[in-house]
Amino acid sequence: MSARGPVRIERVVTSGTFSLDGETFDVDNNVWLVGDDEEVLIVDAAHDARTIHEATTGRRVTAIVCTHAHDDHVDAAAKLAELTGAPVLLHPADHELWAATHPDRKPDGELSDGQRIGVAGIELQVIHNPGHTWGSCSLYATFLDAVFTGDTLFHGGPGATGRSYSDRPTIEASIRNRLLTLPGDTDVHTGHGEDTTIAAERPNVPAP
Repeated sequence: MSARGPVRIERVVTSGTFSLDGETFDVDNNVWLVGDDEEVLIVDAAHDARTIHEATTGRRVTAIVCTHAHDDHVDAAAKLAELTGAPVLLHPADHELWAATHPDRKPDGELSDGQRIGVAGIELQVIHNPGHTWGSCSLYATFLDAVFTGDTLFHGGPGATGRSYSDRPTIEASIRNRLLTLPGDTDVHTGHGEDTTIAAERPNVPAP
């Protein structure tokens, strides 16, 4: 692995809009790249396919993993798949949301709880975290002591609910049972805003 450089995490911030339930907001999104000097996996394809593609710097893109299908996380997915040749992966419970953004193109593959996705000699484990959307998923990279939570868990606590396809008790239970059980020093890489850790967020999630 040393000849390929270390496995690392890179952040690309892109800007655009998020629209749902008749409202539109300006947003900045975190796009995460996980890999080494030869291959890389993309977590969320937000807003700007060309900027994300340029950040892969000629590496082979193994997959475009969508943590959920809100338009600000998938609006660049189809174009990015064209540019890279990589498959787009999404949990099937979010296919209806996906179709609102990409009515003429389906994802290339499905995410499932416990699934392991390999890149650069390591594995990321899919954790199904319903609540922000029904198909929301996190990706846990044990080797990197990191979890990519999309909009499920932020610095400060659970992601937003109250809109279509979401539910507050569900997201809180999902975080308590599936994320807060990870080691406390696990870095949490979120879909928007700054990083945090599992230990820092434990007080921010209400008890049942």
